[in-house]
Amino acid sequence: MTTVLALKEGKPYPRGAYFDGKGVNFALFSDHATNVTLCLFDQHGDAETERITLKECTNGVWHGYVEGLQPGQVYGYRVDGIWAPADGLRFNHNKLLLDPYARKLSGQLQWNDALYGYTISDDPDADLHMDERDSARFMPKAVVVNPDILVKSAKPDIRWPKTIIYEAHVRGLTMQHPLIPDDIRGTFAALSDSAMISHLQRIGITAIELMPVHAFVHDRHLQERQLSNYWGYNTLAYFAPEPAYLSSGALEEIAKTVDTLHEAGIEVILDVVYNHTCEGNHLGPTLCWKGIDNLSYYRELPGNPRYYDNLTGCGNALNTSHPKVMQMIMDSLRLWASVYGIDGFRFDLALTLGRNENGFNRDHALFHAMLQDPVLTRCKLIAEPWDVGPGGFQLGSFPPGFSEWNGDYRDVTREFWTGQEGMLSSFASRFAASSDLFNEQHRRPWSSVNFITAHDGFTLHDLVSYNDKHNEANGEDNQDGANDNHSWNGGEEGETDQQEILELRARQKRNFLATLFMSQGIPMLLAGDELNNSQQGNNNTYCQDNELGWINWHQADDGLIDFVGELAQLRKHHSAISRAEFVTGKLNEQGNSDIAWFNVNGESMSNEQWNDPQNKAMTVKFVPPDKTGCAILVILNASHVTVPARLPYCDTYDWALMLDTTLNPIPNQEADELILEPRSVYIYEGKLIRQEKL
Repeated sequence: MTTVLALKEGKPYPRGAYFDGKGVNFALFSDHATNVTLCLFDQHGDAETERITLKECTNGVWHGYVEGLQPGQVYGYRVDGIWAPADGLRFNHNKLLLDPYARKLSGQLQWNDALYGYTISDDPDADLHMDERDSARFMPKAVVVNPDILVKSAKPDIRWPKTIIYEAHVRGLTMQHPLIPDDIRGTFAALSDSAMISHLQRIGITAIELMPVHAFVHDRHLQERQLSNYWGYNTLAYFAPEPAYLSSGALEEIAKTVDTLHEAGIEVILDVVYNHTCEGNHLGPTLCWKGIDNLSYYRELPGNPRYYDNLTGCGNALNTSHPKVMQMIMDSLRLWASVYGIDGFRFDLALTLGRNENGFNRDHALFHAMLQDPVLTRCKLIAEPWDVGPGGFQLGSFPPGFSEWNGDYRDVTREFWTGQEGMLSSFASRFAASSDLFNEQHRRPWSSVNFITAHDGFTLHDLVSYNDKHNEANGEDNQDGANDNHSWNGGEEGETDQQEILELRARQKRNFLATLFMSQGIPMLLAGDELNNSQQGNNNTYCQDNELGWINWHQADDGLIDFVGELAQLRKHHSAISRAEFVTGKLNEQGNSDIAWFNVNGESMSNEQWNDPQNKAMTVKFVPPDKTGCAILVILNASHVTVPARLPYCDTYDWALMLDTTLNPIPNQEADELILEPRSVYIYEGKLIRQEKL
């Protein structure tokens, strides 16, 4: 194939394909390549029309400028180099490779043996033998786009203390929403539909955290079982959106959705997967990074570069210590924040991002790069503080500037409300923003992102309806997913028509929700939990792109939806809960401490009561940091019996019951004495009296 387009020297940065109004600059990093060929295709990506050798290489970046090319041009790469898999070198010119900086994709990946750099066989050394088939016809291709900033509205810039996060799946959230038009369901456009916006405002969330939206691959073994990589934690392109999430096919759809959410006062956070890619282990396909520069992009096993250091459990791990890989991650984050207006990022398996040859390092250069970046420092940064490598649980170990998913909060809170003994002290620590984990180096309470449920695990409905997981639909003999869920079905496994059990489950849901919203730290609500959404006991719907994995809007409980909205409003309007400093128990000038713990008799908790394994009830008082705000009193009874109780004596606040979880109308309670129903929460608002003392 001959070259007819004129090639100029071009520049090594920006990487990717950059249109300047007259032509396109192409730049691809490969430190170990001997030759890089730019392959141009027709508008459909079917026919290869040109091959252009990029002759210039600066600091490991191969580059060239092609005058006259326009946005919409479809392209890919072929990269030459040494084929020596035992040494970690997997160059194969026969394989068309996706640009790691691709902004938009054309076509879908079609599984075929030609996608593999080696010839598939039963030979245990099969990966050492090069496959010479051309993979272009089975590969998605990159598309040149305009480099415009697409978002137009100002960001809401919601302060961390007032943040309430709603974790959702772009597709699953709207696929069954009865008021959203069929032709946009499951896409970004559906997220900005007025019906969706109204619901998000009704429940009071301030940020929607979207599960991965980067273009991803559906695993071959899943498609062969008529399943899919529904969750999307299998990234193919860090700069391009998943095409299936665009109803219009235009990138502007994302920005328009973000603009609409911003105008409604809702921030957008993306769940991003920079810890591994879709290329799997040494037996995985060659789609992008593996064929471009395997030794640079991935972590190999020390002393045996044929194999990957599988810190993620997904076959490989990106080498975030390499400066060009770090640059790729930073460029991706800045693009999503600036071009699309994204407000924050949740980093999947963030522990892997901070690993070097000595293990996890909270001072890793990638973290420093994020925390000093003028764009990212204005974003909310949330780490998932674990992976499957050595020392793979590091909750509380990330540097100041990162918040963290608090898995301990989830587990302890579940254990407390299922009635386990001896939980009071550990529950109190988690309820008060886990200061034992986060209160150092001037970190704030929002370092703890609290959650009861998340995409990975039971929904709230299933948490109170199933003792065991039921993942048979995944085709893995129920071996996948967590076994220890700290759940309780209330007396019967799965759905039931027994009214007593149904009432208990309804109360337990409200107990979990009330606890979540009244805790110090940042609450994260799983989308659908306010709707009684069930996954039929499946705690790992990663492969269920169907009604099992989608949220069921038809079972919505208006009472539960309103209860969540009331909790959100309480949180937003009371600085005693949504505070910027950790509670310490120190007295203020009115003689009240910012937090105080009481037994059910209204007396300060003693050490003996804290350590009593049978004690499952207590009262906590939060006093606001300002002198004129309202205090909040939360009474919790996790026992299965009725408990007589008294409000703590206080001559500073006049208490009024605001919410309870008993499903009964709120009584006109004037007296200090009350009866706590089994497994219940009561929330009181305290208005200041004796104003003359202020």
